Amino acid sequence: MLAPALLGLLLGLLLGPALPAGPPALRSALGIPAPCRLSRAESELRCRVPGGKLCSDRGRCECGVCICQVTEAGKYYGPLCECHDWVCETYDGKICAGHGKCDCGKCKCDEGWYGEACQYPTTCNLTRKKSNEMCKNSQDIICSGAGTCQCGRCQCANSEENGLVYGKFCECDDRECIDDETGEICTGHGKCYCGNCYCEAGWHGDKCEFQCDITPWEIKKRCTSPDGKICSNRGTCVCGECTCHDVDPTGDWGDIHGDTCECDERNCKAVYDRYSDDFCSGHGQCNCGRCDCKEGWTGKKCEHPHSCPMSVEESAKKCQGNSNLPCSGRGRCECGQCTCFPPGDNRVHGKNCECDDRQCENADGDVCGGHGICSCGRCICQDGWFGKLCQHSRKCNMTEEESRSLCESADGILCSGKGSCHCGKCICSPQEW
Repeated sequence: MLAPALLGLLLGLLLGPALPAGPPALRSALGIPAPCRLSRAESELRCRVPGGKLCSDRGRCECGVCICQVTEAGKYYGPLCECHDWVCETYDGKICAGHGKCDCGKCKCDEGWYGEACQYPTTCNLTRKKSNEMCKNSQDIICSGAGTCQCGRCQCANSEENGLVYGKFCECDDRECIDDETGEICTGHGKCYCGNCYCEAGWHGDKCEFQCDITPWEIKKRCTSPDGKICSNRGTCVCGECTCHDVDPTGDWGDIHGDTCECDERNCKAVYDRYSDDFCSGHGQCNCGRCDCKEGWTGKKCEHPHSCPMSVEESAKKCQGNSNLPCSGRGRCECGQCTCFPPGDNRVHGKNCECDDRQCENADGDVCGGHGICSCGRCICQDGWFGKLCQHSRKCNMTEEESRSLCESADGILCSGKGSCHCGKCICSPQEW
């Protein structure tokens, strides 16, 4: 049977508010919030941190108790929501260097380790030389000249204990971000990372000290390239103007230019014609990596005359023949006709420049070693000679055993198993027989 108080409360809930409420403990058990007996001022007094913020600005105050609310990454806890797991010091990318636990914003180090990030061992087994080697940056400077080396780990010099000098090798110095006039980091209009200011929208300068006179929306609009990228991903937007990252400046513009850095002249290499030793076959101008052809010429490289009855594709196909490239990659195709290169050198010939008699020459320029004739890039050897360049004589004045003994390696394998033996010499390509 239900207790009289519980029965009365249930009837009150069903029939209306006329019946008196039950005791506070019973209301809490039923999920009904009990009325706060503290005044608002008393409640907030209990929720305030020494700095004056209510629940550290990370929660709401209910009857003198902070209810923490996570509005950013991390885990908040503590009576006044003052603890945050993600504010502990890190070393080499690890919280508390992997040698401790984060407790309310401070590292509690494991046994045998100390330091604000638990990065220093209490006992060191390294020699001073080895320790210093581990503390050198990429320029071989110990702790970047901004700290001291302790057992292979850098202790950065922060005289005011402000943590502005940091990094595995003390390579980051955020004092570089402090504005001389205001004394603020990035003049209060940006974030500092490793000595460099990253400004908020509408601000620019080395220390975010200058304000743009146009809106952030207008800045983005002016810097957006036709493909929808800011400065074509090739520059930096400052107050609506792109500063292009010109890798190899040449001429008046440099390789990368344009209002939104949309032009990359490095792409002109794709339209360079080595046969005419010019861009766009000598019949056009390379602009933004594309050929603007002179009147009477067309094609990707301005290689095709308008007077030709064939299309660009038909012309290239006729010049290609059985090769994978037009004119076998050894000449220029114009209206289905190949002009072989280099000009005046009859060693490259054929309808599609398929013959290259230069392949018949040895290092001294002798054709087929003087023991054969060249036919379309291949040697036809005289009797008694063989090889790709007719360089081997079939005559031999030693026995087979003598020949083999000179071709065998220390393990007894003939020519290391990668060739054939002839007259005491290894011929590495058996196809030459």
